[in-house]
Amino acid sequence: MDTLHAVWALFVDFIEFFLLAGLIATIMLYVYDKYVQRKHALLINYPVIGRARYLFEALREPLRQYFAEETFYDSKDKVDWVYTAAKNKPNYKSFSVTQPFSGSRFIIKHATNVLNDDEVDDDTSVVFGKDREIPFVSHTPIIRSAMSDGSLSPEAIRAFSIAGVNSKLTINTGEGSLTSNHLFTHKPDLNNANYLEIVKSKPLAEFLFKIGDKFFNRPIALKWYRTTLLHKKTQNTYIYDTTSHVLFRVNWKAPIEAFPKEVPNDIPNTIFQMSSGLYGVRDEDGNFDELRYQKVMKFCRMTEIKIAQGAKQTGGKLAAAKVTADIAYYRGVPEGQNIFSPNRFPFADSTEHLLDFVERLQKLSKKPVGFKIVISDANSVDEMVKEIAKRKAQGKTIPDFITVDSGEGGSATAPLELMESVGLTTNNALYVLDTMLKKHEIRQDIKIIASGKVLTPDDAIITLCMGADAVGIARGFMMSGGCIRARMCSGFGSHVCPVGLATQDKKKRASYLVKKEGEEIGNYHTNLIKGMKMVASVMGVKNINDVNKSHLTFKNQNAEIYFDIDKYFHKKLHI
Repeated sequence: MDTLHAVWALFVDFIEFFLLAGLIATIMLYVYDKYVQRKHALLINYPVIGRARYLFEALREPLRQYFAEETFYDSKDKVDWVYTAAKNKPNYKSFSVTQPFSGSRFIIKHATNVLNDDEVDDDTSVVFGKDREIPFVSHTPIIRSAMSDGSLSPEAIRAFSIAGVNSKLTINTGEGSLTSNHLFTHKPDLNNANYLEIVKSKPLAEFLFKIGDKFFNRPIALKWYRTTLLHKKTQNTYIYDTTSHVLFRVNWKAPIEAFPKEVPNDIPNTIFQMSSGLYGVRDEDGNFDELRYQKVMKFCRMTEIKIAQGAKQTGGKLAAAKVTADIAYYRGVPEGQNIFSPNRFPFADSTEHLLDFVERLQKLSKKPVGFKIVISDANSVDEMVKEIAKRKAQGKTIPDFITVDSGEGGSATAPLELMESVGLTTNNALYVLDTMLKKHEIRQDIKIIASGKVLTPDDAIITLCMGADAVGIARGFMMSGGCIRARMCSGFGSHVCPVGLATQDKKKRASYLVKKEGEEIGNYHTNLIKGMKMVASVMGVKNINDVNKSHLTFKNQNAEIYFDIDKYFHKKLHI
């Protein structure tokens, strides 16, 4: 309090000086805006005061969610649900929702005889690739959608890895490939670790680590520890093992015989996404490397080929500011340069070619393989599914799953002209794909993962009812991991993610609390499943994987009610 009084007294004593300094600065700025700068006509006509426009414009996005009505999701309450679930607090509302649902929407049917909570099955698992030598059993139908190390900070990937292990959440690597950060929870057996590059501790490193950990914090201690043991730009690609006190990363040059025979049980269930850039599975010339792919799959449960995603049907884009030495190492690209992936996947110039490549990967990995698409035309889906059915009839293998993404945006870096103009919304696209797979009698052979604007348990249940076997969620998990929706993720421009989640900026990253956020991401996943089981009990369904279209009613914007939603969609989509 005495300090505040002293500062205030100093200000009062020198108030004339501060006023004069402010007046001189304003006059200088006036002269600069009016007579020097020639970039903004507004400032020429309205010097100084015109700068308020740029200030308010800069504040618009960060402050939008606090003062404006929620327009992207049905209600601000859905956003609040995510944050509350992540904190593992009671998630109940009083009186009514903040923004009452209006227009067309799905209504979940209430059973005449509902179930008690303990009558709903705890087993929520989904099996992918039942015909593969090594099928994948996802513990829940919830999958964290593809988000790359590079787009997200290394610390964020580590938090997701913690959540994956703690809450049995399935993680999709995104196109940035498998990185050391996905193995953050791994505890290697040093007697059987020829697949790793091991850097053992030294007395000086141990001493500095203990000093940093005691007087500062764990990230500072690890920084000193790495710097002492490693003298290379990619020192952050090594993970610190708290048990053995070694640093490690995968030794990709090791023979495949040295790699684990089975996926280590101390890392998350991971889906490897392969993009048009072939990051993580390419050779020095950028071509597909079969042996490297097989090594990657020693840590992953299945493969998703990225043909397109909802926000961008072009190739992935990563700003040069995000292409650090670490990211360049993981992806096999030059450091500090923009990464613009090719628009077309190199083995997808035709449906037949793509399906041949799917079969090639299935044989190489012995694990499930599928691909991710965006749907905007029923006829093209019909042709694709017809080709898949033809292959099945010929005795060839077919994809184990298809991921369908919404056309409603969702990427941190995408052309605006594609965000809302290409692709159907989730439920429309899902209905088309589910219908076509049933039409050609291969629905039982192919699982569907659907994603797009899913936040809460009812969203997920409705998506499962519409035909999905699993639900991909990106933005919900981003928010549970600390995202405040400031929309500064891309890395293009001067702004960066303010919470250190979606940036490679070292200062911002240093503020990200890995363990805390990892626990909260896991809480969100756990509460999603808990909420989905509660909804299932009201529906009278014993297992959340048994829901279907008959459990939904649809009300359109004209207040017409469809108890049979097939009739609504047949009328709407003309299929």
